[in-house]
Amino acid sequence: MLPRLPSFNAPKSVALALALGALFLTPPQQANAQVTAFKQAVAETGSRDEDIAKFYRAQNFEGVWTGSDEIHQARRAALLDALRRAGDHGLPVARYDADALERQMKSARSARDLGLIEVEMTRMFLQYARDIQSGALIPSKVVNEIKREVDYTDRAELISGFLSSQPSTYLRNLAPKTLEYTSLMKQKMLFQEQSRRGGWGPTVNASSLKPGASGPAVLTLRNRLMIMGYLERSNAKTYDKAMTEAVTAFQKAHGLEADGVAGSGTIKEINESIETRLKSVLVAMERERWLNKKRGYRHILVNIPDFTAKIVDDGRITFETRSVVGANRGDRPTPEFSDVMDHMVINPSWYVPRSIIVGEYLPALRNNPNAVRHIEITDSRGRVVNRASANFAKYTARNFPYSMRQPPSGRNALGLVKFMFPNKYNIYLHDTPAKNLFSREVRAFSHGCIRLKDPFDFAEALLAKQEADPMGFFKSQLRTGRESRVNLVEPVPVHIIYRTAYTDARGQLNFRKDIYGRDAKIWNALQKAGVELNRVQG
Repeated sequence: MLPRLPSFNAPKSVALALALGALFLTPPQQANAQVTAFKQAVAETGSRDEDIAKFYRAQNFEGVWTGSDEIHQARRAALLDALRRAGDHGLPVARYDADALERQMKSARSARDLGLIEVEMTRMFLQYARDIQSGALIPSKVVNEIKREVDYTDRAELISGFLSSQPSTYLRNLAPKTLEYTSLMKQKMLFQEQSRRGGWGPTVNASSLKPGASGPAVLTLRNRLMIMGYLERSNAKTYDKAMTEAVTAFQKAHGLEADGVAGSGTIKEINESIETRLKSVLVAMERERWLNKKRGYRHILVNIPDFTAKIVDDGRITFETRSVVGANRGDRPTPEFSDVMDHMVINPSWYVPRSIIVGEYLPALRNNPNAVRHIEITDSRGRVVNRASANFAKYTARNFPYSMRQPPSGRNALGLVKFMFPNKYNIYLHDTPAKNLFSREVRAFSHGCIRLKDPFDFAEALLAKQEADPMGFFKSQLRTGRESRVNLVEPVPVHIIYRTAYTDARGQLNFRKDIYGRDAKIWNALQKAGVELNRVQG
């Protein structure tokens, strides 16, 4: 019979001393039987998971958690501590219930019990390691338009890495090491603490407020801005200069027109609850885990709901421009994925996607063969079709035999340059003649591709790595009027992301509207998985 297990509060029991070594203090025959029972339990329980079974077969079914030596104790202590801190990372704590595991340890009375605990700890470790390193959800199963391919560390590599490392250090290093993840986690903790204190106080009961105004609504606005951290402590009773500056700062941090006037849109954002903002932060942390990989010393970052495209060099934003993204209807929303930009096309032709041809242009051509005259209609050999002799009325979306192309020009839908990272979604960055859209607050108007406000400057920034006079070179190609391809000597990774909560270079937390409703779906999935809004280390 196994000896009674030590109390968890005993001086050396931080590691929950499950003394497998004590089995060998019994008579040899009984000890052999107990070792056999342990290994049988490990083999039987481990067989339910192919990776775990393979690991223990290679171990000859020996334990790595349940022994009495110091390394086993350290592993147990480190894992239980990590599981208890899972809530700090916004992970589904119930998925790896440290308390249940502790109760199972306390009640262990046989070699078989220890074998079951052994496998359960390995299973728990693998689940936790996968979740904190690469995300608790599979993105494409939550939102179909998230095409991101998450990098998962091989499970055997996770186990071997853990066993060959200092346990607590290894577990700490599994979470993303990006500055963004660290900043989001810090903000999460601050929001949770403020939420427990009552949030940001009463909401502002006004449709709009302007500088110079006074009254109860202004006092509520003042107090809310102070708690949020946009306004220093103030006893002002009017909408003064300091409050105007605070409103302007709030607007910048929320992607609003920064005019210092608390209009209806600004009031609506100011009145959002701290719990709503906290959900965005938790979702952003999960999204950061999905992208837990090297992004490239130089890379391009397109944040869909922020409507920006940035060039990042060694962690520093070196170029930024406004963007227009896919409209929120049909198949137009811009998908999320990563790829590599390897060339640009100056004076591009626009080869109209089939979906636009049959969905928008064919109906117009049926009514009027001379519709969309700026677009060439070509046959399978690339020859221009004579519109006068074509009977468009007889064609349907299924049997329309022609392609359509817009030649290079200032009126081209792609503008005068496009930036290519060939992908199966046919998404790229490009210029546009519709410059007026960049002044809009919400810029979701395209068929899915990303339009850039400053494409020439973007091209110059890319070409600066390979041309002595990058703008001069670009303009010389542009002046020819001919379509030309320019390869990037050093291809640049492109990451199209979707962050409604993110921190800027100063560590300031920014929020954007969930324009496609994707983050709402992710939060619902996280909540269903067991993520708790205000869960911290228990």
